Amino acid sequence: MSFTTLITADQLRAAGSGPVIVDTSFDLADTNAGEASWREGHVPGSLYLHLERDLSGPKTGPNGEFRGRHPLPERSVFAATLARCGITPRTQVVALDRQGAMYAARLWWMLRWMGHAEVAVLDGGVAAWTAAGGALTTATTQPTPAAAPYPERASLARTVSADELAARLGHGPLLDARAGERFRGEVEPLDSAAGHIPGALNRFFKDNLDAATGRFKPAAQLRAEFTPLLGTHRPADAVHQCGSGVTACHNLLAMEHAGLTGSVLYPGSWSEWSSDPSRPVAQGA
Repeated sequence: MSFTTLITADQLRAAGSGPVIVDTSFDLADTNAGEASWREGHVPGSLYLHLERDLSGPKTGPNGEFRGRHPLPERSVFAATLARCGITPRTQVVALDRQGAMYAARLWWMLRWMGHAEVAVLDGGVAAWTAAGGALTTATTQPTPAAAPYPERASLARTVSADELAARLGHGPLLDARAGERFRGEVEPLDSAAGHIPGALNRFFKDNLDAATGRFKPAAQLRAEFTPLLGTHRPADAVHQCGSGVTACHNLLAMEHAGLTGSVLYPGSWSEWSSDPSRPVAQGA
């Protein structure tokens, strides 16, 4: 069986050594903390990928333009990263973290961007693994690299640029995954301006999780919560953004799990949008 959105800890344990497991734990305030936590104890066999080294590209484009805090890497560069991890088109991949899938969802989306469907996020992350009786280890695993970089395949995920988004504002839902106080412009700890893209609706990514368990809400509940945000539009008309294109992937995963497929990521997100003073900014609810 292939897993394409979420996998439970029991399902992962039953899968044995088949999947390639990737730990993406991270902390924006301490960029070494995620890898340190992985070294201190991780799901056996899991590899580690770092948000900034492995899952992001240069912040500055070829013409000196700012591309956001965590822009996507070149596809060829990420293809080499996947090969280093032993990931081929036939590999079942499981992504996990210690932050409620905040970073695991980024890897899930990026693999789909590369055309890889067989990728799932461990629902509940490392905490769910240990709660299900799974052990942690400090032993590191050396993957067997693939013979060649991950091949070019048709993408399963769509993106829009800042200019493309500007041209379509008001023509479909724009969902912002940041916390409400950042969306409203009451605080801005990371980016150059406070507020949000005009017309955006706030869907805080943590609202996808059950507060008691730290796991994703049932698919039917997520569908009921996202459907009003779509209004009369199709899921494929929706664009997702956040601060830097990371937690927006959490909303994309939640919608995919709910059967609301095909929506779009704005990778540069607020960090790129707000860096250009000519772009409009809104504040308040």
